[in-house]
Amino acid sequence: MPVPVTEGFAPLSVPGAGKPCQTYYKIFGEVKSGVTPLIALHGGPGATMNYLLSLADLAEPPYDIPVVLYDQVGCGGSTLLPEKAGDVDFWTVQLFVDEFHNLMKHIGIETYDVLGHSWGSMLGLEIAVRQPTGLRRLILSSGLASMKLWEEATRKLLNTLPPDVVETINKHERAGTFDSPEYAEAMVAYNQQFVCRLDPYPPEVLATFKALEDPTVYGTMEGPSEFTITGSLKTWNITPQLPKITVPVLITNGAYDEAADSVIAPVWKALPRVKWYTFPDSSHMAQWEERAKFMQVIAGYVKLE
Repeated sequence: MPVPVTEGFAPLSVPGAGKPCQTYYKIFGEVKSGVTPLIALHGGPGATMNYLLSLADLAEPPYDIPVVLYDQVGCGGSTLLPEKAGDVDFWTVQLFVDEFHNLMKHIGIETYDVLGHSWGSMLGLEIAVRQPTGLRRLILSSGLASMKLWEEATRKLLNTLPPDVVETINKHERAGTFDSPEYAEAMVAYNQQFVCRLDPYPPEVLATFKALEDPTVYGTMEGPSEFTITGSLKTWNITPQLPKITVPVLITNGAYDEAADSVIAPVWKALPRVKWYTFPDSSHMAQWEERAKFMQVIAGYVKLE
């Protein structure tokens, strides 16, 4: 019997939006099946659920874990707000925390596990430090605890690329010519090493890269690139709040990941109930690069007694 797939929109009240908003979501499996559903938080900020669609594997036998994916407001199938580009007072972490809980209430989910990828892991941590009663387990996939550590790690990785690629990227970053075809071509070399090492990229990954061409959310909160952080998240650092997390945590990353060990190590050091798995043949998208193994690791963790 095929796994049921449900799509819908959750009405979302966003102060300051100036119009009604909604969150587009997709559910694989039955959230009322008695198995704790896994809620996936995509990266960016400003990406889409597309590149996490491989997680639907978890809803299939033998795992049978209900999976909820959604596009965060401002991107994908959710309400777009291009008129809010550059508005740092609008695009806040709290906006996305509130959206998450609004979605849980709309769907009727009271107990859940969270998997956050990249920026989604930051959001997952922000949810966890607030100690919601429904959170059972937290998975930080290719995540980070401090934007300063992230910037240091990604800049270090950039400098391992061929000198001509590094110089091209640095030249355009100094000039602010981020829309240059030459800059885009040089960034491909970075992405192929540290973001997704598959060739060709899965269509779902390409769809998310396309969505990130809209700078509304990513440009406002992060900046022009993975290693030049100028947005409102530049000073983000959740390390001091980590002791507030009371649920078990799983860390995952790839051996070639731009989310290097150093960027998530504060979580490992701060929490008593934390596990860590590194995918040996992956960069930032182990959910595609080592798809079967990724599902085994995640399912094994959420099914622990």
